[in-house]
Order: sequence, then structure tokens, then C-alpha cells
Amino acid sequence: MTHPRRSLLFMPGSNSRALEKARILAADCIILDIEDSVAAEAKGLARDQIAKAIEAGGFGKREIWIRTNALDTPFWADDVKMAAKAKPHAILVPKVSSVDDIRTIKSALHAANADPSIRVWAMIETARAVLHAEELAASSRDVEPRLSGFVFGPNDISRETRIRMQPGRAIMLPMITHCILATRAYGLEILDGPYSDFSNVDGFNQECTQARDLGFDGKTLIHPGQIEACNVIFTPPAEEVERARKVIAAFEKPENAARGAISLDGQMVERLHADMARRTIAIADSIAAMGR
Repeated sequence: MTHPRRSLLFMPGSNSRALEKARILAADCIILDIEDSVAAEAKGLARDQIAKAIEAGGFGKREIWIRTNALDTPFWADDVKMAAKAKPHAILVPKVSSVDDIRTIKSALHAANADPSIRVWAMIETARAVLHAEELAASSRDVEPRLSGFVFGPNDISRETRIRMQPGRAIMLPMITHCILATRAYGLEILDGPYSDFSNVDGFNQECTQARDLGFDGKTLIHPGQIEACNVIFTPPAEEVERARKVIAAFEKPENAARGAISLDGQMVERLHADMARRTIAIADSIAAMGR
């Protein structure tokens, strides 16, 4: 079953109250963080609390990820060892910029005897990562089969490139679409980065809608108040799901079995529309199964 990843909420691993609250939030995924939201002196505490939280369970059908520190930090080795033992659904690795970085992640997981089910997601946060997005995506086939997709990190990209973060992200759109094309070329998923001004509801809704229309599979979040709107925006509308079921039903009729295109409600519908319809239905059914 396709797992929806509409909303992915970062929660600081050093905050025990936040970890407890994460069990009742409606996010599709909880990202237990050891990186940006955790001070250097609290990294060890965060690791311990994250490991205990995952062992205790109680997160229901939510995916649980761990965001480690970057590969070039003194924290990476301990982060990946803890993650291998804790067995989250995935690890999210910041500032992955090269295929060599992917190889380093693979080697570290192998050395830590990580379960094969633990997936890898890479954060695209540097100019080099954007430039080499296709190579990074291709590595999912011949370097690290655990690699499931990317998280686009606009804030770090802005810091490194000096491209200003403006409403609408017009200046960043070429980079965003480049990364989206790279992921789709290799069958991966891609998630949008967080919207920092969590008090700006209208701005958040607009950026969520833009992310959906650009082709992102979901959005990472920094505040629980963003979850509901994010889920609504990334949930296929009822009329879209109804249309998808109608398309599938039409192609399943015996008289249409050998046809590449058919007429439906006065419109030409091709097999590619049936493929799109199946994904829409899979996402909608998965959301319904989660009860959210």
C-alpha cells in the first residue's frame, strides 16, 4: 500500500514533551530530529530519548523518521549507530551533496548492521546537490537501493547561494523543478522543505498549494498548527477520486480492454490517465486507512 506523506513534522529529540505529543498529532510522518533543533550539548540526550520513544511505540500508523546530523559533523557516527538499533522507518540525512556521500551513508548503515527495511532520504540543501540532483537520484539504482527520495531544503540553499526567500519562490522555481525532474526520472519521491513563518497562515497555505501543484509529494513542517491545512491541501479532492474511479472502471470494461484511448463524458481519456488515476486512488485509500 502507498503510504501518504502529506505532512512530515520535525520534532526535537531533546524535548521529551514534544516526543510524547507526537503520538497524538495527525501528521503522516514524525521526523525525530537530532540536527538543527538540538543544541550540540543536547545531542546525546536527543539520541537516548529518540531511541526510547521508538522502542516504546504508540505512534500508530505514522511513519517515524530520524533526522541525523550531517556526515561531516562529529555527531554523525553516533547518530547512525543509534538509528540502526532503533529501527525507524527511515533516516533523513542533511546536506547530501554527492554520490560519495550516498556511499558513506550506505557504508555506515552496513557497518551498523541496519535492518534492510530502514530507508534513506537525502536533504537537498546545497548548490552542489542541486547541480548533481540527477546523479544523486541515479545512485538509488547502482549505489544505495535504500534511497527513497529527497527533501528540498530552501532555507539552506538560500543561505549558501544568497538567493533571497521571497513569497512565491519565483527565483527558486528552476532549481525546484530540476530536482523534481531528477527524482521522477528515477522513480523516487520528493518532499518540500518547511515554511518558517508559521504564524502566516495564508502564506503557508499558498506555499503548500504551490508545492502540490509543482509535484511535491508532501511538505515538511516545523509547527503542529501547520498539519491540518497541509493534509487537506495534499489530499486528493473527493471529486478527483470519484473521477479516477470512473476512469479505471471505463478501461476495465471488456469493450475497452484493447483500446489505448476512449471517450468518457465527452473527453478523450488515454491509458496514461488510467495510470494517474490508480495513483490517486491508492493515495486516497491509504489516507482513509490511516483514519485521517
